[in-house]
Amino acid sequence: MRQWKQAMLAGAVLVAAGAAHAETRLTYKSAKTGTSYYQMAVELAEGVRSATDGQIGMTVEESQGSVQNVMEVRARGGDYVFTAPPSLVAAAQGATGPFEGKGNPNFDEIRALFPIPSLTMHFVMGGSEGPTDLSALEGQRILLGKGSFGASEGQKYLDLFGLTDKVTIADAELSNAGDALTNGQIDGFVTAGSFPAPNVIEAAAGEGVRILSLTDEQVAQTGQARVVIPAEVYPGQAGDIVTTGLPVVAFASTAMDDETAYQLTRAFWTQRDAMAANAPWWDGVSTEQVAELGALHPGAARYYEEAGVAVGE
Repeated sequence: MRQWKQAMLAGAVLVAAGAAHAETRLTYKSAKTGTSYYQMAVELAEGVRSATDGQIGMTVEESQGSVQNVMEVRARGGDYVFTAPPSLVAAAQGATGPFEGKGNPNFDEIRALFPIPSLTMHFVMGGSEGPTDLSALEGQRILLGKGSFGASEGQKYLDLFGLTDKVTIADAELSNAGDALTNGQIDGFVTAGSFPAPNVIEAAAGEGVRILSLTDEQVAQTGQARVVIPAEVYPGQAGDIVTTGLPVVAFASTAMDDETAYQLTRAFWTQRDAMAANAPWWDGVSTEQVAELGALHPGAARYYEEAGVAVGE
């Protein structure tokens, strides 16, 4: 009997030890491989693992964009984390825009965790010499890409500023923009991503590029937030660039348990400075943005309350 009790005790200790070191596995879905947001996802996964001593592991999945990320909430569970603009989540919850006729109760359970670097519009032209305002697009072959925020927003700006009939839209994938620019197949491209954007850096490594600026009046016409890309972010960039941007947030649903959401949010902010030291785009994230996130996951809300971070109403 004594030996049996000892064996049972030893087994209980092993089970407890295993539970204490059990890893929580999450899936993080953001963007296509090769984009700045995919690279951020990899950096975030590494940061979370480091901050939690391996207790939370995130598998990064490639995505075709934010609409797909939100759509997948319909079939995903509590281990799903994804990125999207808050306005797109609102559209899903209201069954409007790309979600018209595709409403789902799971959309109402989406909750914010923390902000990530915003989508920043880049209008990139080949060559370091020449006009640096939107007039530089006139008469040029421009690549917009397909199915992304940058593509739809770029087309919107062409329409808004009377440039649609003054440019030729190239039919190619945005992932080929750098090579297409170098080979002379296009004169410029439009992309949305956090700065410094890898595809812009790649394009600048050749014969140089210039990134166009919008006037404050043009920014106001777009209805998007004014964003300044500081001087010297890109090779050959002597001055600040004025453009627009769209907030992006990491979301989960209430299917995620509160403790996991708490630990994930805490891990993000614990690692934010370390990530910024290696990748400057994380410098664009601050706790001041938390007040604009909208409905928070209860676990994330608990972290912000403990940390004394102001949240929205």
